Amino acid sequence: MHAADLLSARAGLTPDREALFEVDTGIRYTYADLNTRANRLANLLRERFGVQPGDRVAILAHNSVAFLDLLYGLAKIGAIFTPLNWRLTGRELAYIVADCAPRVLIVGPDCVETFGDLQTHVAVPTVIALGGAVPGAPDYDDLLAEASAAEPARPPLDGETPYTILYTSGTTGRPKGAVLPHRQILWNAISTVVSWGLTEHD
Repeated sequence: MHAADLLSARAGLTPDREALFEVDTGIRYTYADLNTRANRLANLLRERFGVQPGDRVAILAHNSVAFLDLLYGLAKIGAIFTPLNWRLTGRELAYIVADCAPRVLIVGPDCVETFGDLQTHVAVPTVIALGGAVPGAPDYDDLLAEASAAEPARPPLDGETPYTILYTSGTTGRPKGAVLPHRQILWNAISTVVSWGLTEHD
């Protein structure tokens, strides 16, 4: 039991139904649109950057559709989604980056200064820029547009396969990476549907 097929299954059931309205851009995404983006992201990271099952991919950015691309796309290839807290300083983030050792770091335009500070404390992995945030780094949207939209082949996955690493606040010491497996993401989704009374029309 794993969560890698949550979005692809929904896209198969209601491909043309609106799934997301991104307020900042005014763009509306259907479930099929989001699944295509997740597929492209998964294929891009595996084929161009060599991301393998168990590899961490981090993002340092404010909220955008890229978070959904990563949340669902990385699950399809067994890689681990590792969002970074943009409220932290570069020095604080350096400890986390060194600890989780992401294969790829995606940086948003609102976090360029923090990223610059981060670089002075730790060697950074391959960098991809959202919205041209980092000069010289490949652009996220350009890379996505070039990648295959086909469903990626799934590696062996089960309920204990790590899905995401969320770092604690570290108020009493160093932040600790809490590893959430596929079963926890899946059952959290099911619990949310039940407790909120969600239907296919929401």
